[in-house]
Amino acid sequence: MEGVSGSVHGFDLLLEKAADKRLVWIKDWNRTVGVNMVIKVDKAVADVGLRNPVIVATKFSDHAKAYANRRGVTLISKRELYDAVWKRGM
Repeated sequence: MEGVSGSVHGFDLLLEKAADKRLVWIKDWNRTVGVNMVIKVDKAVADVGLRNPVIVATKFSDHAKAYANRRGVTLISKRELYDAVWKRGM
């Protein structure tokens, strides 16, 4: 998606429910996602005119969690996603 800055940002998924849209970014790393990556995604989402992104990763640093909590970024671990899907019987 192209932002107002002219930069092109890549996201993995766009969730839409009624008039609400949320961008999802999946980071398939075997290491912790730090605050710098959460800030990068938050800024990219703001640049394309949306807010409250979702980030899926293996794990997140404490600083990343604190920033996400302040800014409305949803962090979901792969384990949480896996458990949610399998508990619903999918």
